[in-house]
Amino acid sequence: MEVAEHVAELEEQGKALAAAAERAGPDAAVPTCPGWTVRDLVAHTAGVHDWAASFVRADPDADPNQELPPAAPGEDVVARYRAAHADLVTALRAAPADLETWTFLRAPSPLAFWARRQAHEAAIHRADAESAAGSPVTYRREFALDGIQELLLGFFARRGRLRSERPVRLLVAPDDAEESWQSSIGPDGCRTEPADGAVTADCTLRGPASELYLALWNRPSSPRIDGDARVLELWRERAHVKWS
Repeated sequence: MEVAEHVAELEEQGKALAAAAERAGPDAAVPTCPGWTVRDLVAHTAGVHDWAASFVRADPDADPNQELPPAAPGEDVVARYRAAHADLVTALRAAPADLETWTFLRAPSPLAFWARRQAHEAAIHRADAESAAGSPVTYRREFALDGIQELLLGFFARRGRLRSERPVRLLVAPDDAEESWQSSIGPDGCRTEPADGAVTADCTLRGPASELYLALWNRPSSPRIDGDARVLELWRERAHVKWS
């Protein structure tokens, strides 16, 4: 996907997140984020967007280790989110293609990194807001495939981020795409490669790309599981992306 496509997804997913948060109400529990209310979720995502925008603008005070501000008592966090989201979209559209700024995953360019990362940040937290509102969510196939790749080839390609004492192989095989990926998870970490027809795995996840995207982000989904379901249980237990 191109930068402009990611920014368009960010714009759409962020607006949908805010709408779902309003439907649920600020005090509603977020089933996918135990211990959080919608207020916590929306304040967190607004903070992430503000943080990301500081790098997109190449602010001299941008801090990779910045702490995110919690919701203030009585604050309209949805209004704060909408402002942060709009500011980020504007910053991305105004940024030069040769932007030089800090990133934390490999990407074709820093601008491409931030556009992609924040599109998926909004999309996954939209799923959280929709869960609080009791609404299902479905993503476009191309965007879901892109999110699967970011997770498998970006976040969990970093050494030691996902380990298993017993080596296992997880095959992610969307029904609605030609692409598939095999992740080998062992004591040293996770290695993911494009799969071919000869691949064998301990566990295979099948279904629409949107369902697999949600499943790999440990959000409610209904993938079909072939093989050892304990591999998916291991993923759900250990494959987490955290702020710190």
